[in-house]
Amino acid sequence: MIKKWFLVLFSLLGSVLLLVSCNIRQDNAITEIDELLTRVWPLDEPGGVVLVLHKDKVVFSKGYGLATINPETPATPATNFCIASVSKQFASIATLRLAQEGRLSLEDPVSKYFPQFQAPFFQDITLAHLLSHTSGIPDVRPRTDSLYVYHSTDVESYSYLDTLSFLNFLPGSSYQYMNPTYQLLYTVIEKASGIPFEDYMKNELFQPAGMSNTLYFESGRDIPSMAHGYLFNSDTGIWEEYDYGEASFFASKADGALYTSAEEFVLWEYALRNNTILGQEMTGKAHTSHIWTDIPDTGYGYGWFISQINGAPKIYHTGDNGGFKIYAGRYPQTETLLLIFSTRDFEREDTVEKMERILGEAGWL
Repeated sequence: MIKKWFLVLFSLLGSVLLLVSCNIRQDNAITEIDELLTRVWPLDEPGGVVLVLHKDKVVFSKGYGLATINPETPATPATNFCIASVSKQFASIATLRLAQEGRLSLEDPVSKYFPQFQAPFFQDITLAHLLSHTSGIPDVRPRTDSLYVYHSTDVESYSYLDTLSFLNFLPGSSYQYMNPTYQLLYTVIEKASGIPFEDYMKNELFQPAGMSNTLYFESGRDIPSMAHGYLFNSDTGIWEEYDYGEASFFASKADGALYTSAEEFVLWEYALRNNTILGQEMTGKAHTSHIWTDIPDTGYGYGWFISQINGAPKIYHTGDNGGFKIYAGRYPQTETLLLIFSTRDFEREDTVEKMERILGEAGWL
């Protein structure tokens, strides 16, 4: 009897020690993360936000530096950032939802939705090619007109395709990351759903996920808690507002103009995990590699890059627009989400790598 109680006591003691050890590792991880990010974003400069969700618990969430310089507004997990190309996953999920409902097919030819495109090769390009950057469509949008560059809509931006006469490669044969192909999804979603793009995104994606403050950029639109992007002018020593890239930004929505916060992105993660918006089969298609990219050991699904870390899946996307530099990574094996939203340039790949190491040591990755 005494031996039995001794074994029970010994087992309980072991569990307590293991729990204490785990808590110490996680406390050390939080300290190390905080020290790392304080170096990335000093207090009085354009800053950023980092959030880590592990299973159903936000284990780290903190803002650093400034969301806006004038007036000085600190960056917080509730700050709305332009997430640039991370926006693509939302257009992808909307397209897949419409496919799930039978209102379109991923094998539909582009010519079905754009009869004004004159070239016969648009009959060979499918919606799946658009989603996976395998269409062969070149980006030859005119960039000499600054008003066009800054203010053209999705429809205006892809209008050059009306008379396009060549492809960079045969559809499905290769990969080339291309923003205009996602701008085409803007019109595909409108035609398949029968309602305006933003109405569909709000009604079918944002509201079901609980993302009440997530909005697309539009000239003159008030975006609550909005951050600005910044670029450091080495000649004047001043951080200058730089929301949009000089010659690469188009005010288009489906490919990169979504503003959201780290807090609301967590709600999006829950919606993906719980199949609130999209069923498991279609979500699986989005998170399956369909083509190898020019990034080593990395494929592309539908709106996400597909890679591995320590033999486990890593599903992520980056975003760059003006001063904004974004990372959103899903690690499904450990049910972990890592968000890094920045208003300025920083060593993103190096920071992600360091964060992944710290999270792994804490048992969160």
